[in-house]
Amino acid sequence: MYETGFASQPTSTSRDDGLTLIDAYISATVRCAPPDNKPLPEEIHNCRPYLERELELLKDVRVIVALGKLAFDGYLRILRDAGRITRRADFVFAHDREHRTGPGQPVLISSYHPSQQNTSTGKLTAEMFTAVFVRAKRLLLHQTR
Repeated sequence: MYETGFASQPTSTSRDDGLTLIDAYISATVRCAPPDNKPLPEEIHNCRPYLERELELLKDVRVIVALGKLAFDGYLRILRDAGRITRRADFVFAHDREHRTGPGQPVLISSYHPSQQNTSTGKLTAEMFTAVFVRAKRLLLHQTR
């Protein structure tokens, strides 16, 4: 995020180290790391109100980057249940793919999750991950609401 201007410094080691986000907010579909990093449906369901409330409170959201299929599906379910999209199945997850969910809604970018499993196997490289945020920055700079 630092390389693309969304963070004030390249690393963070504590909550008091001076890191600030710029035109960005980080949230999560699930609030805790479950065993084997595989949340149960009820864990996703129980955490959903927190994400919904954060989305309500954020103003002028123009781009959402979903890190992983879990985040992608969770966000689309929120849109579907709110009547903003008709079918979740109309959107296919892929890395660095741009999704238009409707007029006046944020552009959704899907990305592989930067988990150790994905980065150590090469499924997601640093260059691939940076490309997602380059896309997000480009969309922010060229979008009007």
